Formats: sequence, C-alpha cells, structure tokens
Amino acid sequence: MSAAANAACSDLPSHDALTKALQGAVKASGGPSNGGLDLNMWATVVDKDGTVCAVTYSGKEYTDQWLGSRVISAQKANTANAFSLDGLALSTANIYSPVQPGGSLFGLQESNPVDTAVAYAGKASKFGTEHDPMVDHRIGGVNVFGGGLALYKDGKKVGAVGVSGDTSCADHNIAWRVRGTLDLGKVPAGVSPNKDDGVIYDITDGKSASGFGHPACGGKEIDVAKEIKAGS
Repeated sequence: MSAAANAACSDLPSHDALTKALQGAVKASGGPSNGGLDLNMWATVVDKDGTVCAVTYSGKEYTDQWLGSRVISAQKANTANAFSLDGLALSTANIYSPVQPGGSLFGLQESNPVDTAVAYAGKASKFGTEHDPMVDHRIGGVNVFGGGLALYKDGKKVGAVGVSGDTSCADHNIAWRVRGTLDLGKVPAGVSPNKDDGVIYDITDGKSASGFGHPACGGKEIDVAKEIKAGS
C-alpha cells in the first residue's frame, strides 16, 4: 500500500473492525433484522479520494452472500464519497430520484464507470479478506439506490461505506447501523427531513415530493428505518 493511501485509510476502520460492525448489523450473522431478506452482506470502505481501504463480508465464506454484491458495495462507497462534502452528505438512496428520466441529475449513473480491471482482478479466494484485490485501488462507479453513506470524523468527510447483498432498502438500514457502530455518522447536513442523509420514502405515482426519494422495497424496511432513525 502506498504511503498516501495508508495515511488516508488510517482514519478509517480496519478490516476486522468493519467485519465486526457488519456482522453485528446483519441478522444472518447474529444481528437484528433490517426488514428485507435478512441475507449475508458485503461491505467496502473507501477513503476520501475513493481508494478502497477494506472489503469484507458477514458470512463464513465469500460464497455465503451474493457475489455480484462485492463490487456493488464498493461502487456504493465510491458514490457516497464522491457526492458528499464536508458540509453536505448525500446517501446513495438520496440519488435515486434525481437520476430518473426528467430528473435534475439524469445521466449521473452513467458517469465515473467502474474500473473492471480492478473489480475482477485477483483470486476469488482473496475476496473479502485483508488482501482483497480491490484494496489500495480506486474502483470508481456510481450507484443510485440504498446502501452507501459518507463517513465523518471531527466534522470532516473521511470516506464512505457501501454495503450490498439484500434489498436496496435493507442495504441502507444496514449501512446506517454499520456507520453508527463505527462512530462515523455525525453528518453536517442533508436533504432528508431530519437534515441528514437518511432515506426518504416519498414517491407517489412515480414522483418524489422532495426530489430525493427512494422507492419502497415491499418488506418492513421502512419500519426499521424509522426505528433506527435512518429515514422517513
């Protein structure tokens, strides 16, 4: 790992800390239900320049959770980091409505593509370990549904976390729990009614009242979001 990347990642949770936080947030590994399918999950943390610092999963093996969600978790982390600032946090859930046809950010999801050479490098046996091939590389990618949150320390954005492996609504709840456990969730401001980056469920007939809404996923995710103050 380069000296610059190592210094930036030093402000962020270690692989072990991220793993414990993820397992504690997922029912499949002994944590609470998040209202969705209650599956095992992937999680990725990036630093403030988008470099991947840690990748992990909640199951016993890398095949215990959707394999496609490994890269999606990194993509979500990249997105939340890339479109949040010291003074304003946007979750990936907040970006869903603006990128729809006719939305103010339509086309954003096509920008900053995933670096596939990084995403699919290395041996699968290393996926989710301290030596995951994505670590110390910028993965890129823009994801526009729940599961990505910026991370804050001492009033400054230090990176972001992305989780994937369940419904997008449950992913948001899990990311919220993980960030809270890591004590990196004191966001400065946001577009939600709570003035943070919580998910907003205000889409009716395909239209978001706030312009930053996310669709419901059909389970009890909205109830959980309200319970843990992850959205409204």
